[in-house]
Amino acid sequence: MKKHLKILMLLLIASLILVGCSTESPAEEPNEEELLELTLEELAQYDGKEGRKAYVAVDGVIYDFTDSDMWGEGEHNGFEAGKDLTDGIKESSPHGLAVLERMPIVGNLVED
Repeated sequence: MKKHLKILMLLLIASLILVGCSTESPAEEPNEEELLELTLEELAQYDGKEGRKAYVAVDGVIYDFTDSDMWGEGEHNGFEAGKDLTDGIKESSPHGLAVLERMPIVGNLVED
């Protein structure tokens, strides 16, 4: 029995080493060519409703809130996706700008 346990432990250690040596690179921020450029009118299409993605702009940067459990149907604490929420997040959000660190950047807000 002890021999089988040792073999299992060695296999477990070997698999952990192999996983640690993976050649896949970690997820990276998209480069500038991959970023969307949306106007306010275009951003409004990403309101998180009826299966649409939930994008929010802050300081000209567009963040993807789609996978956030807190943003069901594109709404959270009176805020709505598909808008520039710079003032609201800076002035009245209890999380402030800190919450943005956890959200993927998908684009930039541009003038019409």
